[in-house]
Amino acid sequence: MKRILMVDDDRDFIESTKAVLEEKYEVLVAYDGDEGIKKARSEKPDLIILDVIMPTEDGFSAAEELKEDPELSAIPIMMLTSFGTRIAKETQIPRSRGMDLQSEDYMEKPVEPDELLRRAEQLLS
Repeated sequence: MKRILMVDDDRDFIESTKAVLEEKYEVLVAYDGDEGIKKARSEKPDLIILDVIMPTEDGFSAAEELKEDPELSAIPIMMLTSFGTRIAKETQIPRSRGMDLQSEDYMEKPVEPDELLRRAEQLLS
């Protein structure tokens, strides 16, 4: 069974999203960027779903660190956040930094469960 590491400080979001993903995958959880990086190193998941705004280390920094680690760089990362919409509206920048090299995919919250599963499946194939 493929393993997905979810890194997000929103525990309610983690629980609801984990329930959706557990239909098909083993789901590991971390609640901040530092914990996510440690867990990625110890567990070697098949996919990492990473929130952008978190305490200790934000998603961009965590993604950069993961991609710079030769043992983890091949693991696909999906950035998952409401951050992009807010920034795009405030600055008129149409694309997110999340798509600039650090991640293979980017989804805005709130996510549709079917869309999340479909895109996770694409990244895992």
